[in-house]
Amino acid sequence: MTSVQVPEKAKIVLLSGFLGSGKTTLLQRILSWPTDLNDTVVIINEFGDAGIDGSLLKESGSDIFELSSGCICCTLSGDFLQTLRTVWNRFQPRHILIEATGVADPVTIIKVINESEEIHRHMELAKVITVLDADYWEPREMFGPLFYSQLESAHLILLNKVDEHEKEKIPGFLAEIHELFPQTRVIPTVRCRIDQETLWAQEEGLSGNLDEFLPPTSDHDHDHDHDHDHDHAGHTDNYVSFSFCRDRNLDEECFKRFLAQLPWEVFRIKGPVRFPDRTVMLNFVGGKYEFMPWEEVPETRLVFIGWEVVPAEILKLLEPCLVTT
Repeated sequence: MTSVQVPEKAKIVLLSGFLGSGKTTLLQRILSWPTDLNDTVVIINEFGDAGIDGSLLKESGSDIFELSSGCICCTLSGDFLQTLRTVWNRFQPRHILIEATGVADPVTIIKVINESEEIHRHMELAKVITVLDADYWEPREMFGPLFYSQLESAHLILLNKVDEHEKEKIPGFLAEIHELFPQTRVIPTVRCRIDQETLWAQEEGLSGNLDEFLPPTSDHDHDHDHDHDHDHAGHTDNYVSFSFCRDRNLDEECFKRFLAQLPWEVFRIKGPVRFPDRTVMLNFVGGKYEFMPWEEVPETRLVFIGWEVVPAEILKLLEPCLVTT
């Protein structure tokens, strides 16, 4: 008897955020990445003035469904469910990107998905990404419960448009957001610039490049046992990229303390780290990190990305972790 293979559940990624925060910009960025999107479907429910460029969508390889004149969490909930049914029956995709309108409550959308046994049998929510306009943070009390619900529901918050705000205030904003939502990763962005790996996290088959954050720059070599401060940021972006390369061991407990004391402006670190007993791959995003197995060359080669940070001050904190031989 031949067994019938049941397709795996589609992973739903919900893009949330208040009106004008930059969700459409984020969606455009995602669809422009050199990633195979043949198994991805996009559902758009947005009232904003910025439309999606038709040629970009055509080139993305994704199928696009639009829901207009209402919100998928209330007046269009029936249409939303029917759209999800159609998407599954027609495509059985691996990923579904949903761009919700700025007045949609993610909690209600999640409830709509989970309360339908038919939909929940075929799909599951993988991630809620909320885009937060930095200009909205100080007057946030004006926007009511919906504003906080969008942030509380998020697995990842993009503090967007940081280049349009006083740069001295961004560190305070990051600290306040982390204090209110300690389990959520928070990334400062300009025009939602973010690398694929950070956005997709552990989703299989999607890898990232830290340079997605930064403008194009010339290639450069890294010498062993030297620090490198390469500022790739444009004059308006204020992003700083720098590296730390060593062929000496680092003390693991000291290194963990180093990660714990980093300022929130250092939001991305990636690369192998050499400890006395093993070498691991570090993946640090928005204050949280994980170590993964690493079997390649046993040396420390870390790339840092931060917002308005001084590389020398960060690297000075790391130097004491080098083991004396």
